[in-house]
Formats: sequence, C-alpha cells, structure tokens
Amino acid sequence: MFNFIHNLPLLQAGGAPGGQMVTMLLTFGLIILIFYFLVIRPQGKKQKETKAMLATLRKGDKVATAGGIRGQITAVKEQTVTIKVDTNTKIEFNKSAVSNILERKESSVESSE
Repeated sequence: MFNFIHNLPLLQAGGAPGGQMVTMLLTFGLIILIFYFLVIRPQGKKQKETKAMLATLRKGDKVATAGGIRGQITAVKEQTVTIKVDTNTKIEFNKSAVSNILERKESSVESSE
C-alpha cells in the first residue's frame, strides 16, 4: 500500500542521500544563525537606539539631519522639531529626519514650554 515511500531517494535507509540532507540542513541552519547575529540583531539594536534618541530630543540640543543640515532645536512637537539653522531661519522637520545629536543642552538650564 505504501510502496511509493520506499522509492523516494531522500527516505531510503542507510544511503548517502540521507546524510547529505542532514548536512545540507545543518549548513542552512548555520547560515541563518550567522545572518541573524551579523545583520538582523545589530539592525534591531540600532533601531532601538535611534528611537530612544528621538524620544529624548529637547529644546536647545544641537542636531544634524539626515540631509546634512545642522542647527539648534527651538521647538519640539509630537511628530516634528523646529531647527534654527541661521539667525533668522527656522525649518520644521519630522523627528525621524534627525540623524544624531551633536551637542546636548545642559538639563539644569532647561526651560519649560
């Protein structure tokens, strides 16, 4: 009744095909593990750090945007920040456009909004 199972090369007992299958599965498992530790895990860690950095933006911080614009934050809203780039020039950006904080304003000098 189940004679067709005995004809499948991967399920034959005592042959090289079964050993090759195990070796191939172990190799793929190892590749996936290496990929996780070299690509996926560091990327997730970087995203968490960026999210934490964006949550701590405050008035007075000097920042750089992804487009290379540098300036000082003059206002922080829920989704946006206003950055003073020149004496009379202020630009509003999405928070996600801020790539890094160049200089933190001291917390003791912080003013309420």
